[in-house]
Amino acid sequence: MRTSRRKFLAVTAAAAASAVAPIGASPRPSPAPADIRRLTSPGFLDLQVNGFAGVDFNDPATTVDDLQRALGVLRAHGVTRLLPTLITSSAERFGQCASILLQAKADAIAGIHMEGPYISPEDGPRGAHPREHCAPASIDDFKRRQDSAAGRIRLVTLAPEVPGALPLTEYLRANGVRVAIGHTGATAEVIRDAVKAGATLSTHLGNGCANIIPRHPNFIWEQLAADELMASLIVDGHHLPPSTVKAMVRAKTPRRTILVTDAIAAAGQPPGDYQLAGVRVRLDETGRVAVPGAPNLAGSALAMDRAVANTVRFAGVPLEDALAMASTNPSTYLGIQPSGTLHLEWDADTFTLRVAAVA
Repeated sequence: MRTSRRKFLAVTAAAAASAVAPIGASPRPSPAPADIRRLTSPGFLDLQVNGFAGVDFNDPATTVDDLQRALGVLRAHGVTRLLPTLITSSAERFGQCASILLQAKADAIAGIHMEGPYISPEDGPRGAHPREHCAPASIDDFKRRQDSAAGRIRLVTLAPEVPGALPLTEYLRANGVRVAIGHTGATAEVIRDAVKAGATLSTHLGNGCANIIPRHPNFIWEQLAADELMASLIVDGHHLPPSTVKAMVRAKTPRRTILVTDAIAAAGQPPGDYQLAGVRVRLDETGRVAVPGAPNLAGSALAMDRAVANTVRFAGVPLEDALAMASTNPSTYLGIQPSGTLHLEWDADTFTLRVAAVA
């Protein structure tokens, strides 16, 4: 079993790094063997993308050309719409990065996901977010950031236990901004309060938390049990074990599950050192991304087509359900229509999904 898993992780890393396409280009369909199934799907919508193809969305030095290049490679993996994700930072840095995203004027950008700074500052739930910029939730601070993003913030991930989080959640709900629970160490009671205040999503459930938590009750069980919450999962074989993916999908049901990549600049690239918001991270040969010497992960090198294939393999769901988790489920969550049509090839024997063309 260990040998098989190493082989699988190696294939995952290779697949994530294999596709590079010119800007705006889409692969052309080619004849498929008889045992390859051909099908179509609405385009994928990724709610959490920090960067891709060597481009860091959290770097103020990123150019519009860089961004367009990353969007082209994402499209080759089937992602026709996304929420570029800006993690915990100063308001000034957030505004600089948001400005670059706005300058691109790309139809693929459906808005901005603001992940932090209103998250737990504690080691474990904080993840790779910089502690010095973690802050209490503030309606005034959010308004400043929303102004700098020209009103394009569509999703905010926060920890409901930080001061001011529940009033901000109520404010965001009233103003049409989706609220997700993440990077938290909240009690089960506070999770319930956040749901009542208007939270509707769990960001990368099972991650962004301490390694050791109470057996029960705890914030994972509480979010799994809350039918009001959809759950996003990072299905790369590193963030969640296959059995955990299977159990979580069964608990939330495929209809309330959304696949995200949490991809960073290392996605679509070979192993090596990359940047996430000015922090050096390393992509190893298995596809795992972390700050060198740190135990926690720092985003992923996952591509959405691989996430879909992994979900079929790990959770045992039909391919159609996994495709919906990457396309219509997140689109419905945001209240928008899917964009584009994917022409796909599926090899059920090897759990390989290929994007043959994007229309």
